[in-house]
Amino acid sequence: MVSDVFIEMFDRLPRQGPGKNECTKKAFEILSELPERPHILDIGCGSGMQTLLLAQLSGGKVDALDLYRIFLDDLNERAMKKGISDNIRTCVGSMTDLPYEKDSFDLIWAEGSIYIMGFKEGVSYWKQFLKNKGYICVSEINWLKDNPSEKAISYWNNYPEVSMKTVEENKETISEIGFDCIDIFILPESAWWDYYHPLELRLEEMKKKYSENAEFNEFSKEIYEEMEIYKECSDDYGYVFYIMKKKE
Repeated sequence: MVSDVFIEMFDRLPRQGPGKNECTKKAFEILSELPERPHILDIGCGSGMQTLLLAQLSGGKVDALDLYRIFLDDLNERAMKKGISDNIRTCVGSMTDLPYEKDSFDLIWAEGSIYIMGFKEGVSYWKQFLKNKGYICVSEINWLKDNPSEKAISYWNNYPEVSMKTVEENKETISEIGFDCIDIFILPESAWWDYYHPLELRLEEMKKKYSENAEFNEFSKEIYEEMEIYKECSDDYGYVFYIMKKKE
C-alpha cells in the first residue's frame, strides 16, 4: 500500500514521470488510421497531462485509468477548467485487471507506466481490449547503448520494478505479440527535467514538514539519487516511445 507521504510527494504535480506534451503530440500524429473520433484508453494516467492533450488532439472519448483517486480528482478538475470534461471518463482500477470489454478501444496509451507490469506482459494483456487494426502507444525506459556504464547498470539492476531492455529487444517483443512497430523515438532529456524539477521543488517544500520523518527522508534520498544518476548517465538510458499497430 502506497503511503500518504508518497502520495503527497506526487499529488498535483504536472506529471508523475518523465514526459513532454510535444512528445505526446508527436506520437499521436503518427497514427494515420484512427477513426475521426476514436475511443482511447489511457492506462496509469496519473494526473493526466497527456490525457488532456489526447482528448484535445483526438476530439474523441478518453477513458483514464489509475490506481489512485487523488490523481484522478486532479485530472477531473483540470478537464473541467479546459472545458473538455465530457470527453474524459476516469476510473480507479488496475492495469493488470482492466474493467473493460474486449475489442473496446481504437487506441491504448501508457506513458511511463507499463514498467509496472513489464513491457511484454503489458502489451500481451492489453491487446485483447484493442479493436482490429487498433494502436498501442507506450513510453518505456530502455538501455540506449549496447555497453552502458557500470554505474548505470548497478543502479538500475537494484531498482525492483524495472528490468531494463534494449530497444531491439522490445521491437522483437512487439512483433512476437502480433503488432507492427510503426515508429519509435527517444524522449529528449528535457522530458526528464520537466518531471524532475517540479518534484525537486515539492521535496524542498515537504522538508519543512517532514524533516524528522524517516519515510520521507528515505523517499527523498532515493529520488535525489535517481536524479544524480540521470545527470551522469543520461547517454546510457532513456524513455522510448513505441507506436505499434495490431495486425489483422
